[in-house]
Amino acid sequence: MEKAGAVLGWDQQTYMPPDAAGSRSAQMVTLATLAYDRFVNDEVGQLLERLSHDVEALPYDSFARSLIRVTRRKYQRERKLSRDLVGKLAEATTLGHHGWLQAREQNRFEVFCPYLERIVDLVVQKAEALGYPECRYDALLDEFEPEMRTSRVEALFSQLKEALVPLVQAIRPQVAQVDDSFLHRHFDEKKQWDFGLAVLQAMGFDFRRGRMDSTVHPFTTAFSPTDVRITTHVVPDNLASCLFSVVHEGGHALYEQGIPLEFERTPLGEAPSFGVHESQSRLWENLVGRSRPFWRHFLPVAQSFFPAELRGVDLEAMYRAVNRVEPSLIRTDADEVTYNLHIFVRFDLERQLVDGKLAVKDLPEAWNALMQDYLGVVPRNPREGVLQDVHWSDGSIGYFPSYTLGNLLAVQFFDQARKECPGLEDEMAAGRFGTLKKWLNERIHALGGKYTPAELVSRVTGTELQAEPYIRYIRSKYGEIYGL
Repeated sequence: MEKAGAVLGWDQQTYMPPDAAGSRSAQMVTLATLAYDRFVNDEVGQLLERLSHDVEALPYDSFARSLIRVTRRKYQRERKLSRDLVGKLAEATTLGHHGWLQAREQNRFEVFCPYLERIVDLVVQKAEALGYPECRYDALLDEFEPEMRTSRVEALFSQLKEALVPLVQAIRPQVAQVDDSFLHRHFDEKKQWDFGLAVLQAMGFDFRRGRMDSTVHPFTTAFSPTDVRITTHVVPDNLASCLFSVVHEGGHALYEQGIPLEFERTPLGEAPSFGVHESQSRLWENLVGRSRPFWRHFLPVAQSFFPAELRGVDLEAMYRAVNRVEPSLIRTDADEVTYNLHIFVRFDLERQLVDGKLAVKDLPEAWNALMQDYLGVVPRNPREGVLQDVHWSDGSIGYFPSYTLGNLLAVQFFDQARKECPGLEDEMAAGRFGTLKKWLNERIHALGGKYTPAELVSRVTGTELQAEPYIRYIRSKYGEIYGL
């Protein structure tokens, strides 16, 4: 039923007529409550309890023992909620997405405000029902990052702030050193789409088991490893926007297509956390897509699609352009150095919302103030600011930290891939990405949800989630580009 709901959610964000929001809300409530009823009943609990004893002698990473362990954790969490709350959340978030779209179209936060007030109220009720070890936000964070604590996120973010804020300040006077103006010429939308498809194919995306469509806010969803949908948007005067959305969502899609079919329709058929999933999209987008080896191969390909627009652009110019650092308003278009600052804004606001320290109606002012503090830029209107992300409309409060955790993991995973696969970047420069895809498939994707995030990171890298490798990577890469 969850996958059936995902189909309806994909349709809602791609092809559903706007006036269908009411009926779609009723459909989503029906599916959500039916799924809840069937999963949390006493019979399932008794069965899980009995099977937990039956599989104790099996290896920890066996399919059976992993399935029972992961399902039991999910069962214990869901049992703390009520059918009524699950249904109300499904209704509020379905209608909330429609309200968000209307607010964006009209560029008026007050249109979305009553929807978001309802969602925040229900999310707070959810956190209280789940319980938490230290603070209310822990309960929400745990949904996306199992066993992660807000205090741990704060510690990691503090390390990043200490490194990134001075780096942004050092680069700011030298922004003009890097010219990316040629990326903002007029690029035919159909050619951008086709170029994106060519990159996806080179990455190893299987079009017989997936497709790409257009939406307001790019996302990836999977109904099974054989049916993975990615979406993107095309901006006529910004070649990088569509391209990197495609590469980013392609990274998510490769993860979903790499999950074993035998895990399908079980709790093992998903990533251990949203941060681990995000590590794959950010690895492909940044460690691969913004690298010299990638553009050594793809610059001639891009020039074949856009010969006039990219005439005279050489490898070094393209590499520097796609890595230009400049504080900006839109998170999804942000460079690697400033991207996490956008996440800090949302993390701060979310905690204030769920703790009752910030009223929803005051969000635009608070958003703009934090944007000024962290990035030195202020949105001119709600669409550029508080209305830019879809997440709060679907109740995903607690999700945003996963983006930064994914950035950290992307560097750790890619460093490990290079250690284990000599010549990896030479292959990338030749347009061969099969070795990297195979390594990711075998070391991460094929494990599905067997392990907790901490267990997976230790298994792959031999260490824990850390900020230091990411900081070294950022300082080295952008120190070279900007001569710091």
